[in-house]
Amino acid sequence: MKKSKKSQKGVTSKDKNKGMGKEKEREKKSSSLESGSYNYKMFSFFNRKFKINEVEPPSDVNKAFSLFTDDGSTHMTAEQLRRFMSVHQCEVSTRLEDAQNIIEQVVNRRHHITKFARHTLNIEDFFYFLLSDDLNGPIRTQVHHDMSAPLSHYFIYTGHNSYLTGNQLSSDCSEVPIIKALQNGVRVIELDLWPSKDEILVLHGRTLTTPVSFIQCLTSIKEYAFVSSPYPVIITLEDHLTPELQAKAADMITQTFETMLYYPESDLTEFPSPESLKYRIMISTKPPKEYLEVRSKDASEDESSPKDDSDVVSRNLLCYSNSSVSSESDQEDEDFKSLQAGVSGYKRLITIHAGKPKGSLKTALKEVTDQVRRLSLSEHQLEKLAGSHGLDIVRFTQRNILRVYPKGTRFTSSNYKPTIGWMHGAQMVAFNMQGYGKSLWLMHGMFRANGGCGYVIKPDILTRSADELFDPKATFLPVQKTLKVKIYMGDGWRLDFKHTHFDAYSPPDFYTKIYIVGVPADEAKKKTKIIEDDWCPVWDEEFSFPLTVPELALLRIEVREYDISEKDDFGGQTCLPVPELRTGFRSVPLHDKKGVKHKNVRLLMRFEFV
Repeated sequence: MKKSKKSQKGVTSKDKNKGMGKEKEREKKSSSLESGSYNYKMFSFFNRKFKINEVEPPSDVNKAFSLFTDDGSTHMTAEQLRRFMSVHQCEVSTRLEDAQNIIEQVVNRRHHITKFARHTLNIEDFFYFLLSDDLNGPIRTQVHHDMSAPLSHYFIYTGHNSYLTGNQLSSDCSEVPIIKALQNGVRVIELDLWPSKDEILVLHGRTLTTPVSFIQCLTSIKEYAFVSSPYPVIITLEDHLTPELQAKAADMITQTFETMLYYPESDLTEFPSPESLKYRIMISTKPPKEYLEVRSKDASEDESSPKDDSDVVSRNLLCYSNSSVSSESDQEDEDFKSLQAGVSGYKRLITIHAGKPKGSLKTALKEVTDQVRRLSLSEHQLEKLAGSHGLDIVRFTQRNILRVYPKGTRFTSSNYKPTIGWMHGAQMVAFNMQGYGKSLWLMHGMFRANGGCGYVIKPDILTRSADELFDPKATFLPVQKTLKVKIYMGDGWRLDFKHTHFDAYSPPDFYTKIYIVGVPADEAKKKTKIIEDDWCPVWDEEFSFPLTVPELALLRIEVREYDISEKDDFGGQTCLPVPELRTGFRSVPLHDKKGVKHKNVRLLMRFEFV
């Protein structure tokens, strides 16, 4: 049989001397594969032997190899590979040097002894290349969207309660999930700030979650903000602080981030672009009310219960104001002025002014102001509002930022379906990144786009003029294009799992489910046949998906292992943004339930737009 992906990599004698333990383990695995069979023990006295089928190129791959080599040659030159990439794979910008680099990498991995004498690919090398997701992946891995538009023109990778390690009620608060989120490309980090004497803590208020210090979170953000992306990080603050601690928070923020911190000299009338904010950090929260605003309030308001966190600040300032006015002490007056200056300094750091609607949601969406702002809605509020004011939401998000967050009853840190937010132009669809599940797989899929930089430019249908604006409620939309997906085969499970992982008595019975997730008219589900007792299943099936709004479509792929008596086992998943798909033969790597990429498990597929 063909060598496995691991055994295809060349190993020098120096490498062997360095890691004999790992090498022996690899040799043991390779020998079991090369023996061509697995043994499954049914009872103490009976073994079942299953042959491992040889992984061979599908007939379409053989035909393509023959088509792009001359006169039935058994080897493909760099120029022929360049032509294949340009014509069949529709990568018209492929240069001869790019093709030569591919050949060099494949030969180095598969023929380490004769690598200096080989400058072409045979059919096995060509097949190996097609199955290598680092050389022939399904989407582009570089930033390629226009990054010069205002922030409001992008979907932004957004976390919710970013400090929580688990559930919303009793898990620990830590900087670790913040670090992990930033490493995975998340660009919006949420922190809930609560007072504790003279200290600022980050925790989920009124729960049993254990706190983490604010300065610890800030330090971690500074260190890891740009390890995966150079584009701006936005810190959204849920502020429950007193005016004294707001002034202290401002000092912490400025001293920690120094020149990394961006804030404008005046309120923004248009958001800056991600390109102009590279390696910068911004603050988004509700501005505290100013002293002059508070003094003009009627004194009776002091006796009423606060409606939100900005009212808490107002009441504290008012109490402080009343005490200092009635006092003859100059020192108290000076203390108040100092406090007011601290609160003003805190407000000055806020780049994206946030708030919940004061009146009706409909009024908040239609209110026209010179300054741009951020509005926050729960998933339930968005669903309710979208039913009657979908176009108003889309218009609002053309200049302003809409943040959607999970409803309060998601105690287990589950998530909602993000597509309703994206359909309405919501930039910040906030998710619990520490959870996992199908909704989070969709979030991962969306932000694999644009090189995984955390910013995905919104389609034109959400940013163009009012006359041509996309109506999310439209039910009859013309088909724009059809996506044809062919799934040939899968491989790699035998390397990443024990041979009894899926079935104690026989090799696995794999099948694949393929979904389109997007606007309601485009949603679809297909399923391959079940391939029994085979670690390298060959399906060779093709499916077609008509798309009315391909710009907002996601392709979700899930492999399952059939079990006649129990729930089917999970074999891997991925989600890919349809606008980013590269046509032709592609190697599609699969991930586990938490979104961690498997080392070897992948599918060979073909994508085509009609």
